[in-house]
Amino acid sequence: QVQLVESGGGLVQAGGSLRLSCAASGRIDRINAMGWYRQAPGKQRELVATITSGGNTNYADSVKGRFTISRDNGKGTTYLQMNSLKPEDTAVYYCNADYYYFAARHSWGQGTQVTVSS
Repeated sequence: QVQLVESGGGLVQAGGSLRLSCAASGRIDRINAMGWYRQAPGKQRELVATITSGGNTNYADSVKGRFTISRDNGKGTTYLQMNSLKPEDTAVYYCNADYYYFAARHSWGQGTQVTVSS
């Protein structure tokens, strides 16, 4: 199994930066893609960015050019560098990992709050 713990959220002014971290434990050798999702109040959870074990990345249009996802496969860690933050980026950010352990599985972290003030 794989467990995920996020950190790095907080309160920042518009235009500022934050770096989120997600540390995986357990069978990190089984992890394929990792990603970040977010959920704002009253809205559905949406994809922010994903990265494969080979380093291929995918971003939501709303964050392209501002956010950068990266990962350390050896440590089972993924990061989300968020620059030029906007109030509409305010949400709970969740880390996700897709892995295979007798079957395809998904693991979610507990979430970390990001609040951007105008």
